[in-house]
Amino acid sequence: MSLSSASFIIFLVCTISVYYLVPKKVQWVVLLIASYVYYLSYGFKILGFLLTTTVTTYAGGLLLGRLNDRKKLELQKLGNDAASGEKKVISGIYTRKKKWILAGILLINFGILAAIKYYNFTAENLNLLLGLFSDLSLPKMTWLLPVGLSFYIFQSTGYVIDVYRTKYSPEKNFFKFALFVSFFPQIIQGPISRFDQLAHQLYEAHSFSFDRLKYGIQLMLWGFFKKLVIADRTAVIVNNVFNDFYKYSGSEIAFAVFMYCIQIYCDFSGGIDIIRGVAQILGIDMIDNFQRPYFATSLSDFWRRWHISLGAWMRDYLFYSLSLSKPFGKLGKYARKKFKGNLGKILPVSLVTFIVFFTIGIWHGASWKYIAFGIWNGGIITFSVINAPNYSKVLDKLHINPESLYWKLFQIARTTVLVFIGRYFTRGDDLMSALRMIKRTVLHFDIKSLFGNVFNLGLSSFDLLVVFVCGLVVLAAGLMEEKGTNIRHALEKKNMFVQWSVLMAGLMAIVFLGIYREGYIASEFIYKQF
Repeated sequence: MSLSSASFIIFLVCTISVYYLVPKKVQWVVLLIASYVYYLSYGFKILGFLLTTTVTTYAGGLLLGRLNDRKKLELQKLGNDAASGEKKVISGIYTRKKKWILAGILLINFGILAAIKYYNFTAENLNLLLGLFSDLSLPKMTWLLPVGLSFYIFQSTGYVIDVYRTKYSPEKNFFKFALFVSFFPQIIQGPISRFDQLAHQLYEAHSFSFDRLKYGIQLMLWGFFKKLVIADRTAVIVNNVFNDFYKYSGSEIAFAVFMYCIQIYCDFSGGIDIIRGVAQILGIDMIDNFQRPYFATSLSDFWRRWHISLGAWMRDYLFYSLSLSKPFGKLGKYARKKFKGNLGKILPVSLVTFIVFFTIGIWHGASWKYIAFGIWNGGIITFSVINAPNYSKVLDKLHINPESLYWKLFQIARTTVLVFIGRYFTRGDDLMSALRMIKRTVLHFDIKSLFGNVFNLGLSSFDLLVVFVCGLVVLAAGLMEEKGTNIRHALEKKNMFVQWSVLMAGLMAIVFLGIYREGYIASEFIYKQF
C-alpha cells in the first residue's frame, strides 16, 4: 500500500474517521490496529520480524528498567555516609548485568538485520575467496526482505539504549509500546523517532482540529507535488540512462545524475512530508527529516540536513558510544603522545567520524557500491576534520572572509559537486558500473551531444519544462525557508482567496501533471528499499 496510492488515501480517510469518532481514551488502540493493518498489507509473512523486534526490545526495556530501579534503591539504602568504594562495587555489578542484557537485545535485532541485508553479499564474496583454496562454498539464502526493517529496528534499539542510560523509564504497556514501534506513517521510510518525543503523543487523547487538518493536508499536498510531479518524472531519464549507460555520452550521463539528485530529494523529502502531514492530522507532530540539504556548505553539513533522524541516531548511539569507550580513550592517549599538535588531539574523533559515515554508507545496502559510497563520504569528512586548522590559515593568507556571500556560494557549489559524485555510487547498478560512468563522464563529456539528444532521454519538451519550473518552485521555497521565512505562517497572513488559490493550484498540478499525465507509471519510494 504505497503512500501515493489510492488505496492508501482510502485507508487513511477510514482511519482518521474512526480515530476521531471513538472515545479519546482508545484512540491509540485505533492507531495500533491501523498500523498493523497497514503493515500486513505488504504480506503476512513479514509479521514475525516486526513482532520479534517489538517483543525483544519491550522485554529488554523492562529488564533494564528493573535493574535501574534496584540499583537506585540499593544506593539509597547505603546512604550518603557509605564508602565510595562500596557504591562503585554495587554500580559495577548492575552495570555489567545491564551491559549483558543490552548486548543480547542488540545482537538479536542487528543480527536479524545483518542476516537479511548482508548475508548473501558476505557469502558471495567469501565464496570467491574460498574458491581460490577449495571447493567449499557458503549457500545463498532466499530472504524475504521486510519493509521498514532497518527503520523500526533503529527506532526500537534506540529506545533500549536510552533506557539503559536511564534517560527515561521503560513503557510498561506492551500494546502501547507495539504502537510506538509500528506507527504506520513512519514504518516504511522513517523518520527514526525517539520514544520521549513521539510516544506520549501516540497515547494522548486528541480532539479534532480543523487547523491541524488544513496544515496536514497542505503538507501532504506539498509532498505529493514533489513526488508525483517532479520525482516520478525525473525517474524516467534516470532509469533510461543508468540502465544502459554505454549508449550515452558523458554529458548525458552527468545530466541523468543531476536528474537523480533532484529525484531522490523530491522522492524522499516528499514521502516524509506526506508522513508528517498524516501524523499532523492525527494530532501528532513528527520530527522534520530535512533542512534544505542542497544549501549545505560542507559534506558534513549536508548529512546534518539530509535524513536528520538517521544522522542523529548515528551521532547519539554510535559516535558517542565509540568516542567515549575505553579503547578509543586509550587510542586518544597514545595519539597525543605519538603525534604532536592538533593531529594527536583529533585523531580518535576523526577515526570515529569515518566509522560513522562508513556505517551510513553500508546502511543503504549490501553492495560494494555502498561501501565505496561510505568511504567517499567518510574519507572526505574525516580529511576535512583533520585539516580544519589548515583551511583557516589558508583563508587568512588569501584574505577571504569566511562569512562573505561569495565564499558561502563557493562552499555550496563545492559541496554540491561532492554530493553529485557520490550519487554515481548510490544509483549505479554496481560499483564497476558507477566507476565506468564516472570515467565516461570525465573522458567523453560532450555538451553538444546533450543539447542534441536531451529530448531523446525519455521526456518530452513539455515534461522537461515541468521539471524545470516545478524545480524552481521547490528551490524558491527552500531559499525562503533558508532565509528564515515560515511559508505556512506567511500564507496564513494572506486572505482566503490567496490561500485557496495556492491550495487548488497545488492540487491541480498533482492531478493533471502527476496522476493523470500521459504515460504516468507510479513508482515506489526510493528509501523503502533501505
